[in-house]
Amino acid sequence: MIKKFVESIEKISASSSIILSSNIQKHLGPDGKTVYLRGQFLFIDSSILEIAIFVAEFHNKLFIDKYRYHYSDKHGQMKFRYDNAPHHHEIPSFPHHKHTPDKIIPSKIPTIKDILNEISAIIIEK
Repeated sequence: MIKKFVESIEKISASSSIILSSNIQKHLGPDGKTVYLRGQFLFIDSSILEIAIFVAEFHNKLFIDKYRYHYSDKHGQMKFRYDNAPHHHEIPSFPHHKHTPDKIIPSKIPTIKDILNEISAIIIEK
């Protein structure tokens, strides 16, 4: 399951028309039941998505233990960041939340597809 998860990230990044390049490093656990993915995607407008995802397989199910998806424009200004860092206890979806330039809002764990759809909408909007 871990291998399929990693392959799905690679496949999405290779097939997206808005991604110019990607650099994803995979760090598999010794038992093959965990993986830490870290890297970035460069988009056609020179914006960047940095990702950090720690995934574990347990009883034939995948669990995203920790994640961070940080999207910045070509000037390095944050457009949004999804993460599950255990702060912002006031958010109803704690620990999951989304940072925007001016606020923090509740969220669920986004998929990489969700993130790319959001970024695509931003790029097309320009």
